[in-house]
Amino acid sequence: MNGQNRKDIYPGLEVDIILKKDQRSGQLTRGIVQSLLTSATYHSRGIKVRLEDGQIGRVAQIVEED
Repeated sequence: MNGQNRKDIYPGLEVDIILKKDQRSGQLTRGIVQSLLTSATYHSRGIKVRLEDGQIGRVAQIVEED
C-alpha cells in the first residue's frame, strides 16, 4: 500500500518514509508512526508523519504484516 491516503495511516503503524534529505536518492527509512502531520485526506507525494524516533518524512509505503 502506498502512503497517499490519510485514512490508511495511524499511530503504531510500521511504514517506510522518505526523509527530506533523502528525496533525491529515494532512500527509505523504516519506523513506527507516532503522529500524522498532514491534515489533508490525500497527498500525492505521501502523508507526512513523525516517527517514534522523532524523524519526519512522507510515507512512501506501508509495511504489510505477514
